[in-house]
Amino acid sequence: MNQVIVNLKTRENRFVYLIDGKVEKIYVQQPQFKTTVGNIYLGQVTKVVPGMNAAFVEIGAGKGAYLPREKMASFVRNEGTLEEKKKKSVSSYVKQGERVLVQVMKDAAGPKGAKITGIIEMTGEHIVYMPYGRYVAVSKKINSSTSQKHLRSFGIRIKSEAEGLIFRTSAANCSEEELIKELEVLRQEYKDLEQRATQKKIMLLQENNEFTKQLYYLFQQMKEGEVIVDRVEERKQWQTMFPHLTVSYHQGNEEIFSHYHVDTEIEKALKRIVWLSNGAYMIIDQAEAATIIDVNTGKYEGKHQLEHTVFQTNSLAAKEVARQIRLRDLSGIILIDFIDMKVEEEKKVIAIMEKELTADNRQSKVIGFTSLGILQVTRKKTMKSLSETIQSKCTVCEGTGLVKSAESMAFQLERELWEYRNRDIEVVEIKAAQDVHHFFIGEGSIHKKRLEEVLGFTIKIEVAEFPKPDYTIRMVK
Repeated sequence: MNQVIVNLKTRENRFVYLIDGKVEKIYVQQPQFKTTVGNIYLGQVTKVVPGMNAAFVEIGAGKGAYLPREKMASFVRNEGTLEEKKKKSVSSYVKQGERVLVQVMKDAAGPKGAKITGIIEMTGEHIVYMPYGRYVAVSKKINSSTSQKHLRSFGIRIKSEAEGLIFRTSAANCSEEELIKELEVLRQEYKDLEQRATQKKIMLLQENNEFTKQLYYLFQQMKEGEVIVDRVEERKQWQTMFPHLTVSYHQGNEEIFSHYHVDTEIEKALKRIVWLSNGAYMIIDQAEAATIIDVNTGKYEGKHQLEHTVFQTNSLAAKEVARQIRLRDLSGIILIDFIDMKVEEEKKVIAIMEKELTADNRQSKVIGFTSLGILQVTRKKTMKSLSETIQSKCTVCEGTGLVKSAESMAFQLERELWEYRNRDIEVVEIKAAQDVHHFFIGEGSIHKKRLEEVLGFTIKIEVAEFPKPDYTIRMVK
C-alpha cells in the first residue's frame, strides 16, 4: 500500500512517502532554507564578465546570481547558428545595468550566488512551456515510442518558432484538446509576468513553492493510496483535487510523525552506516565535492562460493544505494565502491542501478565503472540535501569529523611555552582539558618538571572543561 504522511502544523513542513511500510522519500522544508529554485525575478545586470562568458545579476538575494551566456534569452533568440552565436562576446547579448527576466535554476550555496537562466519555464500539470525555448522534448519515462513521436510532432505543430515545449509523463494520457488548453493558460501566465516586469525595481515576480510542487507531483504519480495530513483545510482541498487518493485528517494530540513512527526513519536516513538485509553494510560519506559510498560484506558470508556472495551483496547494495540517493536527496558526483567483481557482473549491477533510478524524479545518470572498480553516478543538484537541511557543521571539528588528539595538543602547548624562554617571566598559568593535562605533565609530573628547569619559570596547569582536547594560556607573570 502507498501512503503519504504530511506534517504541516509547525513552521517546518515535512512529508514521507511509504510503499508497503518502507520509506521511499523524505522531504523537509525549513523556512530559513526555503528553496528559490523556480522563482522568477526581474533582475538587474551588475557585472558582465567576458572571460567567463557570463554575467552577474542582482535579484535581491544579497549575492550576485550567475547567468551563463548560453542561458540568456537574447542568446537563444538570436537567429544565427550555435557556432556563430558562440563566437560573439557575452557583451553582445547583455549590458551592465540592463533589466532582465530570470528564473533560478540552482540555489545559492556557500560563497556562490544562485545560478539563473533567462530561458523561463512555466510549469503546468502536463506541459512545461518556454517562451524562448526553440525545441520540443518528451519525458523519457513515456515508454511507448509511438506516443513519444506523436507528442513531439504535435508539439512542433502547436508551438511558434521561438517557443519551447516539454511534455511531462502525464501528457501521454491527455487529449490534444487538453494539452492545447493548458498551453494557452501558460502563455497567458507568461504575458502577465511580462506586464509586471515593466516595473523598474528589482523584484520577485513569481514564487515557486517547492514543497507543494514535490507533494503534488507525488500525488499525481500515485495510482492509488492514502494521504494523512495534520491540517483539516488541506484534507478537504486535496480530496477534491486528487479523487483517486484517500485523504484523511490526523486529529490526535500526538505529533503525526511520532504517531506513525516515521521520525526514526529520518534519523536512519542521516546515519553514516546503512545495514543491508543480508548482514552486509554500506558507509556513506557526504562531502561538499562528492558523496562516497563504500560497500562491505560485513557479517554476510554466503552459502555458496565467494563470487556468488560478492554479486549478491553488490546487487542488494545497488538497490539500496538508489533508495538512499532519493531518501537523502544526494546530488552532484556520487562514487560507489562496490566489492570487486567480474566485468560481466559489473554490467548487471549497472543495469540494476539504472532501473532503480528510473523511479527518481530528478535527472540522474550512471556513467560506469572506473579502472579501479568504482561506479560513477551523477544527479542534478537543485536544492539542499536532507543532511544539509537538518544538520549543521560541528563547531568543534568544523565538519571534518576529526579534531587534534590530546597528545598533539600537549606537544603544541610545549612548543608554545618554549617561545617564553629567556624572558623575564616567573609564572605561566594554563587551563587544559583533562586528557591534555595528563599527557602534558606526564607520570609524576616528570615532563612538567623537566620543562620548568629548562625554561626557567614555574608552570601552573589546572584541569578545565573543554569540548575537545584543548588548552588556554591564562596568564604570564
